[in-house]
Amino acid sequence: MTDYRLVDWPGWIRLLSAYVKYWPSDGMGDMTGGVEQSPRLATRAQDAVRILFLLWKAGTQPGADAPPDAVRVIGSQMRLQALDFWLRNPDYVAYELALEVEAGKRDPGDLQTVERILSDDEPDLRRFPMIRYLFGAFEPLDDALALLRMAGLISIRRIPGGRGGVWRHDYYLLSSGQKCAERLVSEAPELNWYAERATLVASLARDAGGAELKSRQYEQLEYAQTELGSRITSIGSRVRDKLAALRQL
Repeated sequence: MTDYRLVDWPGWIRLLSAYVKYWPSDGMGDMTGGVEQSPRLATRAQDAVRILFLLWKAGTQPGADAPPDAVRVIGSQMRLQALDFWLRNPDYVAYELALEVEAGKRDPGDLQTVERILSDDEPDLRRFPMIRYLFGAFEPLDDALALLRMAGLISIRRIPGGRGGVWRHDYYLLSSGQKCAERLVSEAPELNWYAERATLVASLARDAGGAELKSRQYEQLEYAQTELGSRITSIGSRVRDKLAALRQL
């Protein structure tokens, strides 16, 4: 079984670098020979690829006031962070999927996806934990977003708020970004996992706003009881228990 935290990410990122003219050298500073020295922490390059796929598959149709080349949008940083949490934590995605099957919102056949997530060890091999802050899971994405923006793959619009502040950030995927994501899947099929899981995340989130998604994530006891400033723990064992219970129905 491949540990996807230890894959030759620089080789994949070279595909993305065709669109990025400059990658800061410290962006891969924790990589040696393609092996990540801090396997539980994503590099900024990994963050950039993950966000690119989220925008592509979990973004919505932009409005009339969007940048002219925009093809998808994720409105608000809170929604982006909530979607990213699910993409980074396959065990939480699997549990949400199982809950929707249990509630009759999905076909029982979707339990096969839950089984596949578990059998492929995704809660371990694909997991990049996030830190819990007062308003939920959060990880700084500024560097990754800056790389994508510098490459002309995305656009970020800041909606002004009161007292000169920013009320909301909207994140737009440009047509060049979609072409880049499509090329990544074509030339590095291993990355198709991100397209598939981002699509699953989008189907769970539907049109819920960031606050609503955070509220759903807080329903998980492990998430809610994680100490502020600590990394949110896994619920892999509870997903297995839930799956076993549903299989007995």
